[in-house]
Amino acid sequence: MKKVILSLAAGLFSLASFAQTWSLDKAHSNVGFSITHMMISDVDGSFKTYDAKLTSTKPDFTDAKFEFSAEVNSINTANDMRDGHLKSPDFFDAAKFSTVSFKSTSIKKGKGQNYTISGNLTMHGVTKPVVLKAVIKGPVENPRSKKPMMGISATGTVNRIAFGVGTSGATLSDDVAIKISGEFNKD
Repeated sequence: MKKVILSLAAGLFSLASFAQTWSLDKAHSNVGFSITHMMISDVDGSFKTYDAKLTSTKPDFTDAKFEFSAEVNSINTANDMRDGHLKSPDFFDAAKFSTVSFKSTSIKKGKGQNYTISGNLTMHGVTKPVVLKAVIKGPVENPRSKKPMMGISATGTVNRIAFGVGTSGATLSDDVAIKISGEFNKD
């Protein structure tokens, strides 16, 4: 009985000692999107102001919680007039809905470094489930700080019309490709 209790205590200590929070290194991260214009060309954009956090108690990150948010007013498509239109009530309505956010509900490990991250995306005041394909690299030791670091690249597609962002038509595709690439440091 004593061995069972010691073994259980060691297991709990091991999980507790792995419990960790990872913060985003914004200098080595990017939040981008791409939409098809006039059904012939892709227009890329990004959010300049964003943050993300990951917490996990398992080394394989299968119990991780991933949270992300971006400020709509930081949208950048390299065209000021288009950016202003995207921030207007015609699309994101930044004055009313200032952030886009995502909170994971589950993370499933696939082969190698591949994962599936399911969660809820809130955009334009509407929350819907989305699934992202992800690659998690690391953790590795940062050669300068000697602290653990890791990277996550996640991609997916969302239907902007389902979130009330703009209207459907021949000018813009309803689907928007999203790509998030983040480098995280262990707190």
